[in-house]
Amino acid sequence: MTGPTRRPVIAIVGGGFTGAAVAANLARNAASGGATIIVFEPRTRLGGGLAYDTDNPAHRINVPAARMSLIPDDPDDFLNWMASKGEPLGDPEVLAVDGNLYPRRAVFGRYVCEFVAPFLKNGKVEHRRERVEQIERRENRWRLRSSAGTELVADIVVVATTHPAPCAPRRVDQALCGHPRYVPDSTVVDALACIRTDDHVLVIGNGLTAADVIASLGLADHCGPIVALSRRGLRSRGHAALPQEPFGDFASDPARTALELLKRVRQAVRDAADIGTSWHGVFDGLRSQGGQIWRTLPVTERRRLVRHLRPFWDVHRFRVAPQVDEAILAGQEQGRVRILGAAIEDVERRGHIIAVDIRHRHTGRRERLLFDACVVTTGPAHTGILSSQGWLADLASQGWLRLDDVGLGLACDEDSRAIGVNGTAERSLIVAGPLARGTFGELMGLPQVNDHAIFVAEQIADMLAKPERSGRRPAPLAEIQQLPMTTVGGAANR
Repeated sequence: MTGPTRRPVIAIVGGGFTGAAVAANLARNAASGGATIIVFEPRTRLGGGLAYDTDNPAHRINVPAARMSLIPDDPDDFLNWMASKGEPLGDPEVLAVDGNLYPRRAVFGRYVCEFVAPFLKNGKVEHRRERVEQIERRENRWRLRSSAGTELVADIVVVATTHPAPCAPRRVDQALCGHPRYVPDSTVVDALACIRTDDHVLVIGNGLTAADVIASLGLADHCGPIVALSRRGLRSRGHAALPQEPFGDFASDPARTALELLKRVRQAVRDAADIGTSWHGVFDGLRSQGGQIWRTLPVTERRRLVRHLRPFWDVHRFRVAPQVDEAILAGQEQGRVRILGAAIEDVERRGHIIAVDIRHRHTGRRERLLFDACVVTTGPAHTGILSSQGWLADLASQGWLRLDDVGLGLACDEDSRAIGVNGTAERSLIVAGPLARGTFGELMGLPQVNDHAIFVAEQIADMLAKPERSGRRPAPLAEIQQLPMTTVGGAANR
């Protein structure tokens, strides 16, 4: 007489959007009915994470709400959910001039939380409000130890952790460490509370996070001057005033080099202008075909694309919400906000005054600027991901994890299985979300991260249903929705 069959255990480390979406989609899958799904997330709610667990009214999703559904077969699910909650009525600025809704990010966080809530209620998903501190291999399973001292042995571990903190320029951090108005990580709750109304503020970086900072200071009645500085002086662009269809064919005969791709994109922008379409349509076309483009490029060309074209891709791909764009443009028109392209040559602290020597990019002119506060918005330091948390360092030291060959996150195969230092993929260690983008292309935009979460859930469900057929792959991710060309830094698309 045999005993009861042991229930397989899936541990998902990280309960932000990616972890919550993987858990919910796995719980919805009939093949996972006999599994125990546990999400380790110290926050009170699942689904918020770094991007959506915010009450700052300046923080808005930067993708139209009509494209933010968690259910691919029901693209209006988020819109209908908002209508049922009366959310648009509580936000008079939710409707942008382009006719789309761009609600506050906290609203979307609540939507994700409610999406996973039924599975928490019926016990298919368990939320442990604990931080994972250690993971080690035990025979063919994984032992996890949490901050609360509890231990769990899991059959499958999903790495769904958040982005690492930004990495401030060394000379800035050394000079300003301990300054009362130095903000090395603006994503920390109330990080900007130390900045006074009339402070002269230096923002290092010009991406989405910098835009959030400028908009947040504006809503907090800050009226002092702001300088947003980056090496090229390129800031994240806004959305097209009118809807446009994707333009251009980049997949029929994909480019084999970064330079060839750049030439084709520039030509497409010119061709689009001839018929009254802006660059927005070209980049939307590029995104929709990006999975094929990325897979065609050799690793050396992917690296070249990342190294040379990263800033230009980021500012066109990751567009700010119209409300945020308007706040920045208004600040520029008033002379209160300056966007500079320059290199920082020296930083000196004189009491509470911050003296910064810069060299302008195009003219080479040197200038000294004085500030009362400094905010770092350089984006996540993804190359430091393995040292950002103890359990990731554990897995790396044991040889189970390594950085990908492009420097965008963690190495994994086409099934999203982690590839260790020996080059072998481990089927029971899965990389989900933005950290898998070196293999899959861009995994920073919400629609693409959602598709990848669905893919990962299907992959795990397939392993549970057919454990004897190790490595059998479900439908390719490209069949769910082809992913766009990789992003290479910057904050997540919200």
